[in-house]
Amino acid sequence: MSEKNLLTELAAHLYSFGETENGRMPSERELAEHFAVSRGQIRETLAILEAMRIVERRAKSGIFLTTRTASVEALALFAKAGLPLDPIQIYEAVELRKIHEIKAAELASARATDENYDRLRAILAASEQRIAAGGTLAEEDRDFHLEIVRATQNTVFYRICSVYYAMGERRLPIYFSDPDRSARSHAEHVQIFDALLKRDANLAQALMSAHLQGAESYWKGLITGKPSGTA
Repeated sequence: MSEKNLLTELAAHLYSFGETENGRMPSERELAEHFAVSRGQIRETLAILEAMRIVERRAKSGIFLTTRTASVEALALFAKAGLPLDPIQIYEAVELRKIHEIKAAELASARATDENYDRLRAILAASEQRIAAGGTLAEEDRDFHLEIVRATQNTVFYRICSVYYAMGERRLPIYFSDPDRSARSHAEHVQIFDALLKRDANLAQALMSAHLQGAESYWKGLITGKPSGTA
């Protein structure tokens, strides 16, 4: 089993024990036997989970879940493992993503290179083909937004925003299950691209804000039981 798979599967396995009545976590030996790996591999993986604030290892006491204080990277790991996220955390992540991507639109207007523009054109062309074939834009939407963040030429910024999309990997197909939403989103992407191409930072920010407002309203509506949003 690869280190990446063990990390995801171990997090999911421990989470399942946290949902039981007594909440007792398995020992390192039990975990090693369950996953058919060495105790050393389990120990190393637990160290990563502890650094992500998913678990806490206490001497002579065992392993304890600490998911309430988990890092942002941990939330992305939960999403990849198919573990349920707190609806409030989902909305907060969408809200934070909006703040970051509006700033990304401003920076990209000044810093985007010809290579960034070429990649955005290719993504938009793929989006048109996907819509024409009756598909959804989950992948193309992610690629478009992350390419704008990449165009800021700030690698740390890109890594942070990538986490939001890792968290939403299972939710984006739901959001874009409506064909009309995919078509509207693509049209808005074209407008944002045109503003970036003109190096109009103010317009790019305004268009990005309006575009992401729809997604923010949609997820907020799901949490409150009143879905809305058309972006």
